[in-house]
Amino acid sequence: MNHPSLPSSPNDAASAGSGASGTPAGELRRGLSMRHVRFIAIGSAVGTGLFLGSAETIRSAGPAVLISYLVAGAAVFLVMRALGEMAVRHPVAGSFANYAHRYLGPYFGFLSGWTFVFEMLLVAIADMTAVTHYMALWAPGTPGWVWMAGAMLLIVGLNLLRVRVFGELEFWFSLIKVATIVAMIGGGLALLVFGVSVGGHTPTVTNLWAEPGGFAPFGVWGIIMSLGVVAFSFGGIETLGSTAGEADRPEHVIPKAVNSVPVRILLFYVLSLAVILCLVPWNQLDPSSSPFVTVFSALGLPAAQHIVNFVVLTAALSAMNSITYASARLMYGLSKQGHAPASFGRANGSGVPLIPVMVVLVALMLGLFAFLLIPDTLFLMVASIASFATVATWMFILAAHLRMRREMRLAGERSVYPMPGAPVTSWIAMAFCAFVLVAQAFSPTTIWALYIGFGWILLASLGYLLVRGRGREALELPVNPASVATLAPAPAEG
Repeated sequence: MNHPSLPSSPNDAASAGSGASGTPAGELRRGLSMRHVRFIAIGSAVGTGLFLGSAETIRSAGPAVLISYLVAGAAVFLVMRALGEMAVRHPVAGSFANYAHRYLGPYFGFLSGWTFVFEMLLVAIADMTAVTHYMALWAPGTPGWVWMAGAMLLIVGLNLLRVRVFGELEFWFSLIKVATIVAMIGGGLALLVFGVSVGGHTPTVTNLWAEPGGFAPFGVWGIIMSLGVVAFSFGGIETLGSTAGEADRPEHVIPKAVNSVPVRILLFYVLSLAVILCLVPWNQLDPSSSPFVTVFSALGLPAAQHIVNFVVLTAALSAMNSITYASARLMYGLSKQGHAPASFGRANGSGVPLIPVMVVLVALMLGLFAFLLIPDTLFLMVASIASFATVATWMFILAAHLRMRREMRLAGERSVYPMPGAPVTSWIAMAFCAFVLVAQAFSPTTIWALYIGFGWILLASLGYLLVRGRGREALELPVNPASVATLAPAPAEG
């Protein structure tokens, strides 16, 4: 079976009109190393949900929230392995929107792509809103919209830089978060080993089950109800697939990043929360304060509040940075499919898709305007709606992967980076996603977000129907020759 192949050079230096860099004019450039790819995904998935929202999450499920993170983390790993296998085979900008178009049809390519953009823009607005809360500690008299505007201009400016410069900046952004989490885990374990009192409480592992109600004070229902929020906390990790079009040697970089990033993020969440729950009984945590402040204060750091405030500010900016990158690249890919204006599919001299970045800027400006109208509820509103889009995006990825594996099997092809246990594991992860969506219908705090989510699906479907002449044809994606271990010989004609 013949496939269009990728250029043999890792820098895509194989077409007429190439510039000095070896990249065709108006195209994206491969300039992201493995550490860039890893930290872009980490930057999207580890943010304010861990640093500030973890106390409230614990109070909703008790110590059993650790089970929620383990289950959701396992599902996320399967989603990422499915995405990774497709990204190695087709390392193109646009990631899973292209894969959905190729293997599920143009409608699903349109729907999955714009649903992810919708999700990411909402999360970016939420993170931008969070910046106002963090800056209020240091400048309480300054209007919040000033800090939102500053964050917006900073992030858009960073995304106009060359991709390698962007990747380097995001690496350092995310490194600050990772270092803080590791320091908290190490410091918390030291407090636990030496029995140093934390807020008047004696650190002990028995805090995980000693309080009234035990390990799962709200039973299985509490675990189920927390799955939606926990799944949302992992949202954004799928941006790793968006880096495939700009990663050096994607057949090597993507598998290593996919294998390591989900596990690292899962360890960050589970280990840090487990340490916190051992240090302070779950029902004694202040939901309005970061547990990280509690731990760093117990370590004798008088400036703990300011240190953690700096970290969570960096976390919000890092998430905005990664989200803007991923959204712009996906809109670039949607244009190549005919699902966005042709101008979205052109890059400037630095290899940056300028128009999509400007679209993100407009969305952030709308978020700034919304903040002026509903400053107290904007963050929770956009975060709740984005949770639906996160799980829906995972389902699109899994469905496309199932179709790709079926096509490869019929063609006698074998992937060099197969998803373990597929297709059974793909169906298991799909069932988990469906379960999370159904569970949202049974909570008064999430059912309205479910209604809005389905409303978005209807609106996006209407948008697809209004498309005329572009994006209705089948999509052929180039196949990376290094992604196929063996090819069955084509059957003889006649």
